[in-house]
Order: sequence, then structure tokens, then C-alpha cells
Amino acid sequence: MANHIVLYQPEIPANTGNIGRTCAGTDTTLHLIRPLGFSTDDKMLKRAGLDYWNHMDIRYYDSAEQFFEKTEGIYYLLTKFGGKFYSDADFSNIDEAHYFIFGRETSGLPEWIMESYADNALRVPMNDKIRSLNLSNTAAILLYEALRQQGYRELH
Repeated sequence: MANHIVLYQPEIPANTGNIGRTCAGTDTTLHLIRPLGFSTDDKMLKRAGLDYWNHMDIRYYDSAEQFFEKTEGIYYLLTKFGGKFYSDADFSNIDEAHYFIFGRETSGLPEWIMESYADNALRVPMNDKIRSLNLSNTAAILLYEALRQQGYRELH
């Protein structure tokens, strides 16, 4: 499938578990860039989605550099500082791998990644009353927009 969720050094096990559940239900590959802020044995991770992990394609990387060396496709950064709305991006090409990259919950993505892929920095609209949207909610919004554009009505 054309879609991939990438979590750079995730810190909150429940977010990763919830995203894992969404990935399992949509045949989306989950990429985790270490270090993780939790053990994959963490009870919060298990409660949120670990029981679905046997249905997932999950890949681990020791660094962001290793991730970029081993993957190929279009990289989209998700940040409140994105230059365009996620709904304005074109994810319709199912022959191209689409990587939706999310930063750490507390500090985001490294500056070099933000600079390297600034043209593909996307955001979800929100007001100024909150600092950010929940990571797992944002991942689901992006993923389902990509699936909508790709014409998926039913996943098997």
C-alpha cells in the first residue's frame, strides 16, 4: 500500500498504540525511529493497540538518517508550522509511497528534517486556544484523507 506513518522518537505509549491500531485497520506500515520513550512491553501501549500489532507491518530504525537511507517516496511533515493544509496536498498516486512523518510529542522534528522537507510541511487547521492536536488523532486525519483521495471505500 502507498501509505506509511512515521513516528520520530515517540514518547507517549498510548499515542503509538492508537496509531498502531489505525495502521492495522488500514494496512498502513508504521515506522518507529528510536529511541522510543517507552518499552514496547508498556501496559499503556498494550491497552491502546499492542494486541493488534501482529496484524501490522512495523519497522524500526536507530536514527532518522537510517530511516531516510532505507526508504523512498514522498515525505510529508506534519507540523502546526506547515505551509499548507493537509487537505490541499495530493496523495492520490497509489504507485508512490507517501510517508507522513510526525515528531516527538514534546519537541517535534529536528531542524534539519524541517528544513530538508519544508516544501511538504503540512498542517491541520486549529485555533490558537490549544498548543497542538493529539498525535494519534492527527495521524488518523492524514491517513484517512490519503485513503479518500486514493479512492479506498473498503479495505480488505
